[in-house]
Amino acid sequence: MRFRILALILGFEMSKGIILIVEDNDVMREGLEDLLTMEGFMVICASNGKQGLEKLDQTIPNLILADIAMPEMDGFEFFHAVRSRQDWVTIPFIFLTARAETVDVIAGKDLGAEDYLIKPITREELMTAVRARLARTRQLQVAQLKQAYQSSLTALAKAIELRDNYTGGHIERVKAYSLAIARQLGWNENKLESLRYGAILHDIGKIHIRESILLKSTPLNQAEKEEILKHPVIGSEMIVDIPYLAEAVPIVRHHHERWDGDGYPDGLMGEKIPEGARIVAIADTLDAMITERPYSPAVPLGEAVEEILRNGGKQFDPLSVTAFKKICESGEIKEISEKY
Repeated sequence: MRFRILALILGFEMSKGIILIVEDNDVMREGLEDLLTMEGFMVICASNGKQGLEKLDQTIPNLILADIAMPEMDGFEFFHAVRSRQDWVTIPFIFLTARAETVDVIAGKDLGAEDYLIKPITREELMTAVRARLARTRQLQVAQLKQAYQSSLTALAKAIELRDNYTGGHIERVKAYSLAIARQLGWNENKLESLRYGAILHDIGKIHIRESILLKSTPLNQAEKEEILKHPVIGSEMIVDIPYLAEAVPIVRHHHERWDGDGYPDGLMGEKIPEGARIVAIADTLDAMITERPYSPAVPLGEAVEEILRNGGKQFDPLSVTAFKKICESGEIKEISEKY
């Protein structure tokens, strides 16, 4: 009891998560509650499945720990009720029961419960199971969150793309070209993720460029050119304070730098240009050349590729150009251009 009071004093922010215990044995339930509270969890208790559903209506826990043999609504019925609700279906569920017969264990696992623990159980066994299930859930949540971020950012980038007179697919093509080059260079998944975000957001700064300039079909005057040249800096400043996009910031800012130092906004030269920016520079330039735009007719893919290859060591990083050449020869670039 003293541990539960201490947890309430410290508050929810100190907890490692919320666990719902559904157990009809008072001694077992209170023992589990004290143990999990000592481990830093906030604990909610119910004495049967019906009460458990009532608790779920009030608070959605991070994990459910439930007995099977209980009055009013047993553990199996409770499990079915939980999994029937869309907002509860992903909650990890562990059966903790004295029913050790093989048929019961198989039945519990066949239902789709994440684990089936047999009483009596040691503290170490319980905490190992609880931590493992919570860790797996967090991994899935992070993966889902990253996918949601990418989808949202892609939607935003595509909206900006439409303001710039690109035909559909520019963002997808630049991203795909960039990732293909990076994989040829042997990049690992962590670096690829940063490149993916940088490719998606490379032109996000154009959201602040006047449409009259973006849509202009005649040559830009000097003032208009200067406004266009600001978009890498504007874009990088837009995302600089977003932690999960931190490694994409240099890509957004420097994707118009040139290997020979004649690019913008900072005139970086050679290896001082961030690796991801060197790759996106090739992908973006390629797509600009093969895309029909009011002020620049599209050129055939083969001609655009030859232009990129001729400028290796001048406009583009020679190592990235070598990787680009290899994926062109494999047909991957052509496949991407046709797919999107």
